Amino acid sequence: MAAAAGLFVAALDAYAVVTLLPKMLFDLDVPVDRIEQATPIVSGFLAGYIVVMPLIGLASDVHGRTAVYLGALAAFALGSLLTASAAYTGEPPYGWIGLPWLVAGRVLQGVGGGALVPVALALAADLFPAGGRSPAIGAISAIQETGSVLGPLYGAVLAAWAETFGSWRFVFWANLPLALACAVGFVVAQRRLGPIRDQRTEPVERAEAPPADWLGAALLGAGLALLVGALYPDDPAHRAVSALFWPAGIGAVLALGAWAWRQAADLAPVIPRRLLRSRVFLGASLANLLAGGGLMVALVDIPLMGRGVFNLTQLDSALLLSRFMVAVPAGAFLGGLATRRLSGRWVASAGMLVAAGFFVVLASWNEHELARRLLGIREADLVLAGGGLGFGLVIAPLATAVLDLAQPARHGLAASLVVLVRTLGMLLGLSALTAFGLSRFYQLFNAGPALRLIPGSPDFAAQKAAFDARVTQALVAEYHSIFLIAAGICVIAGVVAGLALGDSARSTAGRTTASK
Repeated sequence: MAAAAGLFVAALDAYAVVTLLPKMLFDLDVPVDRIEQATPIVSGFLAGYIVVMPLIGLASDVHGRTAVYLGALAAFALGSLLTASAAYTGEPPYGWIGLPWLVAGRVLQGVGGGALVPVALALAADLFPAGGRSPAIGAISAIQETGSVLGPLYGAVLAAWAETFGSWRFVFWANLPLALACAVGFVVAQRRLGPIRDQRTEPVERAEAPPADWLGAALLGAGLALLVGALYPDDPAHRAVSALFWPAGIGAVLALGAWAWRQAADLAPVIPRRLLRSRVFLGASLANLLAGGGLMVALVDIPLMGRGVFNLTQLDSALLLSRFMVAVPAGAFLGGLATRRLSGRWVASAGMLVAAGFFVVLASWNEHELARRLLGIREADLVLAGGGLGFGLVIAPLATAVLDLAQPARHGLAASLVVLVRTLGMLLGLSALTAFGLSRFYQLFNAGPALRLIPGSPDFAAQKAAFDARVTQALVAEYHSIFLIAAGICVIAGVVAGLALGDSARSTAGRTTASK
């Protein structure tokens, strides 16, 4: 749990930027009509998060969890320092470096925050045996997801409280003592558990650790980072991918192609061939990828539906999504406990089928949905909480299946792959969602007779009402289509998990020994 504390702080910070972004842009003098300039603040964090995954998992296997975890906290603290000290614009000669300085800080924060995730999961795999580690993995995932839920509120409250101390900058300054506290707590806990960990893992690691392919890991990380740059929509109102899609996409193809060549030719590939030939690994990875895509649909479209269909404010739309988000940590924790007692395949499949049912219900929503009540409780809140619970349930069984298959010497790499696949699923889901949503909305909106708004016309009020009604109808129909597609994706993920994962945690543990 000491390792999970760092995850919690990093998750708080990652999602705090959601509410801090408008103030950050205003302070750095980014024009409202050039909002796409803010994209690197988000995509830079994501790129740093992804590029470090293969390297950091391998590094923790080779150099030990403690050194890598403390290094990740140091990188996160340095990134926070750069972000907080981004120069105020308008004061030569520092004004021009304000945004690049801040983006550099966000990239470093992504590197540090991303590195903490696989190290914490690998520690759980080190300290608990195959078949008995799912509760620990579920608890760690629940703590991380709780940080994600509280992040926007944390950022808004702390920035408002510290208005006289730098507003949004104070949020990032606060990361410095928090990172130090996490480092001290981790070192103390590691010293207490050191003898236990030494007996369980280090002799095995020394005997079984294969050579580390650093170049292959670097190529994989660079290729995935370039893929983020290519697919992340920097102007989602007009295009589904980045303006740098072609150069970044070509770079991603070259880097990933070089990695694939090394993977096929190298005697010690980054991802062990036994793992790639495992039905459990491939199935769990595919289910994780699909789950990430489905999760992104919920994260993006629920608040957008709140604004465009229910006419909620930005705050109320975020609160609507919070009904979904608060249930994810609970589902992650319950999924970890259930996987210990039941088959991982049934827990993962059940979670995905619950998520599919959630999207089917969303596909029937209309502009009056928030008025419905069941025993005095708003029905929409129950539906959203159920969807979050379903997505949370799948986290522990899918992660446990991969970690149980990996050799103890490669728990860090296996944990990195789990996080990478889910994040890539979310990224691909975001890009596909943007492309389909734009196309579907304009198709539906333009399907009816042409509408014209003529200011000053005596019929302007009627014209405006007809225009707004057309927009609402098109949005509702668009979201219905997206939710039904997401439901199908979740069903496929549930079927894949059911077919691929083991009958029980004990049988998975048995396959781990055989796979070595």
